[in-house]
Amino acid sequence: MDLSVVVPIYNEEENIPELCRRVFAALDQSGLSYELILVDDGSVDESFNRLKAVAAHKPFVKIIRFRRNFGQTAAMAAGFNAASGSVVIPMDGDLQNDPSDIPRLVKKIDEGFDVVSGWRKNRRDTFVNRKLPSLIANRLISKMTGVHLHDYGCTLKAYRREVLDAINLYGEMHRFVPALASQVGAKVAELPVAHHPRLHGVSKYGISRTTRVILDLMTVKFLLTYSTKPIQLFGKWGIYALFAGMMSGAAVVYMKIFEQMSMNRNPLLILTAFLLFMGVQFIVLGLLGELNARTYYEAQSKPIYVVKEKVNIA
Repeated sequence: MDLSVVVPIYNEEENIPELCRRVFAALDQSGLSYELILVDDGSVDESFNRLKAVAAHKPFVKIIRFRRNFGQTAAMAAGFNAASGSVVIPMDGDLQNDPSDIPRLVKKIDEGFDVVSGWRKNRRDTFVNRKLPSLIANRLISKMTGVHLHDYGCTLKAYRREVLDAINLYGEMHRFVPALASQVGAKVAELPVAHHPRLHGVSKYGISRTTRVILDLMTVKFLLTYSTKPIQLFGKWGIYALFAGMMSGAAVVYMKIFEQMSMNRNPLLILTAFLLFMGVQFIVLGLLGELNARTYYEAQSKPIYVVKEKVNIA
């Protein structure tokens, strides 16, 4: 199968019929073999019944229903796991993404890219609570991950199947897949896509997600840089703290010998003890991280590298 389209759905009963109509219209004439995977993320309206009505007449439409709302990342992960297409494209179910952009994304993939990220260049959302936080977040994510994209938050993206197989999603990680894919050597491109104003229902995601996104960004930065060598992060700060502690201790001794300042009345003595203690703690934390990293990789027989292809090797 050429293509799997994955759509998380949460209380979108009014949008589902038009969403499916647009997907069918865009892909039926594309010449691509495809499946549509709709993941009901614990909707409490008539979304699931609307989905079943569509699937009853379309055997290539697959439905996954969660017992409760697990979030957009979990819904995408379930859809990715069920996908059988060589290219997987997630998109929103609120009609703001345009299915007519899907063939363009696939064409870009065919040019040799592994990930093609949609860019809502003319985004139809409010500025203060949607566009401005997104602008700041995109610049921060690009700087910290080294993968420069204008719009990490755009759900409409295209992935080669093998790229997704190497990535596990947690938290709000779905927006960071291009950065995580770069970790395994994926070629990432960006393509402007259409964006429409929401016609029905209300957005399920607002500025309240900012804190979670920032915390996940810290996780992604760690995974990209230190997942297989945590001692190089924590050990570095441990050495800095130990060095600062020794300098502070030397200052305490100097003041005692040459300036007759009582050590127990010198606040630098407390600072010395604190820095030395923190230095040891950082180094121990790094060593524990190394043990956990080895357990993670060795228990699963998981390699620390990703092979693109082999020649004359069985």
